[in-house]
Amino acid sequence: MTKTPDFAAMMKDMMGAFPVDTSAMNDAFKTTASLNEKLSGVALNAAEKSAEISSKWTKDTLAKMSEMSKAKQEPADYAKAMTEFTSASAEVASEHMAAFAEIAKKVQMDTVELMMAAGKDMSEEATAAVKKATSDATAATKKAAAK
Repeated sequence: MTKTPDFAAMMKDMMGAFPVDTSAMNDAFKTTASLNEKLSGVALNAAEKSAEISSKWTKDTLAKMSEMSKAKQEPADYAKAMTEFTSASAEVASEHMAAFAEIAKKVQMDTVELMMAAGKDMSEEATAAVKKATSDATAATKKAAAK
Protein backbone atom coordinates (compact mmCIF):
# COMPACT_ATOMS: atom_id res chain seq x y z
CA MET A 1 0.00 0.00 0.00
CA THR A 2 1.17 3.52 -0.70
CA LYS A 3 1.90 5.86 2.14
CA THR A 4 -0.05 9.13 2.10
CA PRO A 5 2.30 12.10 2.22
CA ASP A 6 2.11 14.18 5.40
CA PHE A 7 1.09 17.58 4.04
CA ALA A 8 1.22 19.16 7.50
CA ALA A 9 4.89 18.24 7.85
CA MET A 10 5.58 19.46 4.32
CA MET A 11 3.90 22.79 5.04
CA LYS A 12 5.78 23.12 8.32
CA ASP A 13 9.08 22.48 6.55
CA MET A 14 8.22 24.93 3.79
CA MET A 15 7.14 27.67 6.21
CA GLY A 16 10.27 27.10 8.27
CA ALA A 17 12.42 27.44 5.16
CA PHE A 18 10.87 30.83 4.37
CA PRO A 19 10.79 32.76 7.63
CA VAL A 20 8.54 35.82 7.85
CA ASP A 21 10.03 39.03 9.18
CA THR A 22 7.33 40.95 11.05
CA SER A 23 9.53 43.99 11.62
CA ALA A 24 8.37 45.46 8.31
CA MET A 25 4.77 45.25 9.51
CA ASN A 26 5.74 46.79 12.84
CA ASP A 27 7.53 49.63 11.07
CA ALA A 28 4.53 50.23 8.79
CA PHE A 29 2.20 50.30 11.79
CA LYS A 30 4.45 52.78 13.61
CA THR A 31 4.66 55.00 10.53
CA THR A 32 0.88 54.94 10.11
CA ALA A 33 0.30 55.68 13.79
CA SER A 34 2.75 58.58 13.64
CA LEU A 35 1.07 59.99 10.53
CA ASN A 36 -2.37 59.71 12.16
CA GLU A 37 -1.07 61.50 15.25
CA LYS A 38 0.29 64.37 13.14
CA LEU A 39 -2.88 64.63 11.05
CA SER A 40 -4.99 64.66 14.22
CA GLY A 41 -2.80 67.45 15.57
CA VAL A 42 -3.39 69.50 12.42
CA ALA A 43 -7.16 68.93 12.62
CA LEU A 44 -7.37 69.72 16.34
CA ASN A 45 -5.28 72.86 15.95
CA ALA A 46 -7.57 74.04 13.14
CA ALA A 47 -10.67 73.26 15.22
CA GLU A 48 -9.26 75.23 18.16
CA LYS A 49 -8.50 78.27 15.99
CA SER A 50 -11.92 78.05 14.33
CA ALA A 51 -13.60 77.93 17.74
CA GLU A 52 -11.65 81.01 18.83
CA ILE A 53 -12.75 82.92 15.71
CA SER A 54 -16.36 81.83 16.15
CA SER A 55 -16.32 82.85 19.81
CA LYS A 56 -14.85 86.27 19.03
CA TRP A 57 -17.37 86.77 16.22
CA THR A 58 -20.24 85.91 18.55
CA LYS A 59 -18.97 88.26 21.28
CA ASP A 60 -18.57 91.10 18.78
CA THR A 61 -22.06 90.53 17.39
CA LEU A 62 -23.63 90.45 20.85
CA ALA A 63 -21.83 93.65 21.85
CA LYS A 64 -23.15 95.39 18.73
CA MET A 65 -26.64 94.03 19.32
CA SER A 66 -26.69 95.35 22.88
CA GLU A 67 -25.78 98.79 21.52
CA MET A 68 -28.51 98.53 18.90
CA SER A 69 -31.16 97.43 21.39
CA LYS A 70 -30.84 100.49 23.65
CA ALA A 71 -33.81 102.84 23.78
CA LYS A 72 -33.59 105.80 21.40
CA GLN A 73 -35.04 109.30 21.58
CA GLU A 74 -36.19 109.50 17.96
CA PRO A 75 -37.72 106.81 15.73
CA ALA A 76 -35.15 107.58 13.03
CA ASP A 77 -32.40 106.66 15.50
CA TYR A 78 -33.64 103.06 15.43
CA ALA A 79 -33.20 102.89 11.67
CA LYS A 80 -29.79 104.48 11.98
CA ALA A 81 -28.75 101.96 14.69
CA MET A 82 -29.97 99.07 12.53
CA THR A 83 -28.08 100.38 9.50
CA GLU A 84 -24.89 100.76 11.55
CA PHE A 85 -25.31 97.26 12.98
CA THR A 86 -25.85 95.75 9.53
CA SER A 87 -22.88 97.58 8.05
CA ALA A 88 -20.57 96.62 10.93
CA SER A 89 -21.78 93.00 10.79
CA ALA A 90 -21.01 92.75 7.07
CA GLU A 91 -17.53 94.18 7.61
CA VAL A 92 -16.78 91.84 10.52
CA ALA A 93 -18.17 88.86 8.57
CA SER A 94 -15.69 89.38 5.74
CA GLU A 95 -12.82 89.67 8.26
CA HIS A 96 -13.82 86.47 10.02
CA MET A 97 -14.37 84.59 6.77
CA ALA A 98 -10.88 85.61 5.69
CA ALA A 99 -9.54 84.24 8.99
CA PHE A 100 -11.38 80.95 8.39
CA ALA A 101 -9.90 80.82 4.89
CA GLU A 102 -6.39 81.27 6.33
CA ILE A 103 -6.99 78.35 8.70
CA ALA A 104 -8.21 76.18 5.82
CA LYS A 105 -5.19 77.12 3.71
CA LYS A 106 -2.80 76.25 6.56
CA VAL A 107 -4.55 72.90 7.13
CA GLN A 108 -4.26 72.11 3.43
CA MET A 109 -0.56 73.00 3.29
CA ASP A 110 0.23 71.05 6.49
CA THR A 111 -1.71 68.01 5.26
CA VAL A 112 0.03 67.98 1.87
CA GLU A 113 3.40 68.32 3.61
CA LEU A 114 2.63 65.41 5.96
CA MET A 115 1.35 63.21 3.13
CA MET A 116 4.44 63.88 1.01
CA ALA A 117 6.73 63.02 3.93
CA ALA A 118 4.70 59.90 4.74
CA GLY A 119 4.78 58.77 1.12
CA LYS A 120 8.55 59.15 1.04
CA ASP A 121 8.94 57.25 4.34
CA MET A 122 6.60 54.45 3.24
CA SER A 123 8.39 54.14 -0.10
CA GLU A 124 11.75 53.84 1.62
CA GLU A 125 10.35 51.26 4.08
CA ALA A 126 8.76 49.24 1.27
CA THR A 127 12.01 49.26 -0.71
CA ALA A 128 13.98 48.10 2.32
CA ALA A 129 11.40 45.39 3.10
CA VAL A 130 11.43 44.08 -0.48
CA LYS A 131 15.23 44.00 -0.55
CA LYS A 132 15.33 42.13 2.77
CA ALA A 133 12.60 39.70 1.66
CA THR A 134 14.43 39.05 -1.60
CA SER A 135 17.70 38.32 0.14
CA ASP A 136 15.95 36.11 2.74
CA ALA A 137 14.08 34.20 0.03
CA THR A 138 17.27 33.75 -1.98
CA ALA A 139 19.11 32.45 1.07
CA ALA A 140 16.23 30.10 1.95
CA THR A 141 16.06 28.81 -1.63
CA LYS A 142 19.79 28.14 -1.69
CA LYS A 143 19.54 26.40 1.68
CA ALA A 144 16.60 24.27 0.49
CA ALA A 145 18.38 23.41 -2.76
CA ALA A 146 21.49 22.34 -0.85
CA LYS A 147 19.52 19.68 1.06
